[in-house]
Amino acid sequence: MDTFALTIAAILMAGAPLVLATLGETLTEKAGIINLSLDGSILLSAMAAFACSATFGSPWLGMLAGAGVGAAIAGVLGLIGIYLGQSQLAVGFILTLLSRDLAYFLGHNFSRQPGPDLGLWTIPGLGHAPFVGLIFGTQSPVVYLSLAAIAFCWWWMYRTEGGMRLRAVGESPRAAFGRGIRVRLVRLYYCLAGGALVGLAGGAYSLAVKPGWGRPQGCEGAGWIALAIVIFGGWHPVRAALGAFFFAALQVSGIYLQEIFPSIPAPVFQVAPFPMMILTLLAVNMGRMGWVQDIVRRHPFLKAFSKSWSIEAPAALGQDFDPKKGL
Repeated sequence: MDTFALTIAAILMAGAPLVLATLGETLTEKAGIINLSLDGSILLSAMAAFACSATFGSPWLGMLAGAGVGAAIAGVLGLIGIYLGQSQLAVGFILTLLSRDLAYFLGHNFSRQPGPDLGLWTIPGLGHAPFVGLIFGTQSPVVYLSLAAIAFCWWWMYRTEGGMRLRAVGESPRAAFGRGIRVRLVRLYYCLAGGALVGLAGGAYSLAVKPGWGRPQGCEGAGWIALAIVIFGGWHPVRAALGAFFFAALQVSGIYLQEIFPSIPAPVFQVAPFPMMILTLLAVNMGRMGWVQDIVRRHPFLKAFSKSWSIEAPAALGQDFDPKKGL
C-alpha cells in the first residue's frame, strides 16, 4: 500500500507542471485563441526562472519571472493575432522556435550551474496519516499549486460571470459583442493569463521537477503534449488535468517497467508514453466517426456515455474578430 501511495505522489509531482501548462492553454483556447508557442514558452520560462533564482537566491522570485516571460510571449501572440489579425498558428509556431533558441542562447552561462529550488512543503498533522500522508503530507509546492489551479479554473469557468464571458467570446464572439462584451480585450486577458500559467509550468520544471538548467532540458516537448491534452480533455479544466496526470502516470510506469525488464533498452520506455498518448487521443476522438455514431444510434443506451465524453472545440477557436465589421 505504501508503494502505491508513493507512486501516486510521484505521478502528482511529474504531472504538476504539465497540469499548469494544460490549464493555461485551456483558458486561452476557451477564449478562441490558439497558442502554439507553448513548447518554446516553457523552455524560455524555465531558463528565466532558474536564472533569476540563481542570481537573486529566491526560487519564488524565479517562479514570478517564469510567469512573466510566459505572459510576455502570449502577449506578443495576442497583439499580433488578435489586434493585427495575423494567423495565430503561424505566429505561435514562429514564437515557439524563437523562444527555444533564445532559451539556450541566453541561458548558456547558467548551464549545469547550481542554484536554489523550491524544495518540499510539509502539511502539519498530515505527514503521519496513513496513505494520504504519503501522498500529500510532504510534497513540492508546485503540486499544491497545480491542484489549487484545477479547482480555481473550474470554478472560474463555470461558476462566475467572468467565466461566462470567457466562454461567450470563444463560442460566439458576434453575440458576445452584441451584448457589450469587448471581445478582443477579453481574449487578450485570457491569452496573458494562460501564458502566465504556462510560464509557471516552465519554472516548475527547472525549480522543482528537474532543478537546474542545461541542454537538452528535460521539459522539451512538454508544450506539444500539453496541446494534445487540451484536446484529450475536451477543453474542460478537470478532464484536461486528468489527461496530464495520465501522461505523467505513463512516464512513471515507464521507470518501473525499466527496472522490471532491464534487458529492454531504456529509450523504449522513455518514448513509449508519446505513442500511448496518441492512441488514447484516437480512442477518445472515435466518437466523431460515422460508423461509431451509427452504432450509438442503433443502441440508445450508449448515448449517455457518448455524450459524457463528447469533444467539442470552442466554435470560434482560431477565428479572427473585427469589431468594426462585427465578424
